[in-house]
Amino acid sequence: MIVLGIDPGIAIVGYGIIEYIGNKFKVLDYGVIRTKSDLSYPERLELIFNGLNQIISSYNIDEIAVEELFFCKNVKTAIDVAHARGVIVLCGQLNKKPIYEYTPLQVKQGVSGYGKADKRQVQEMVKLLLNLKTIPKPDDAADALAIAISHCHTSKITGMFRA
Repeated sequence: MIVLGIDPGIAIVGYGIIEYIGNKFKVLDYGVIRTKSDLSYPERLELIFNGLNQIISSYNIDEIAVEELFFCKNVKTAIDVAHARGVIVLCGQLNKKPIYEYTPLQVKQGVSGYGKADKRQVQEMVKLLLNLKTIPKPDDAADALAIAISHCHTSKITGMFRA
């Protein structure tokens, strides 16, 4: 199974693509889609859509895992990220890919086994589980890989797994 994990944002969208076969992970790619703040909001959303569409078409993605929006004190930021998430979900839907959503707590638990793990603990587990020499950078890409790993672990436990 090839999973695309996505850490949504408006300035930076993290993505991580992993292959999961027989309890083993293989990193296929990871990185970020960046949008510049001097672009109009619709242009930024278009860049996210086009970048994600290119990633989906470049790999034989089976499933997409996206982090759910967490409570944000800044309402404008929350709305901006929610719009970006909408574009991400739409892109997955238009590409006919199953989309699964996970809270930050579920991601932490799915990667580290502890829902209150801090960011550094989760990043260390990503490095360990994916047999990487260093923690993936930037953080958004590491988070996206964590989301993909969590989906693989969760789908196997809950029976969502399609191998």
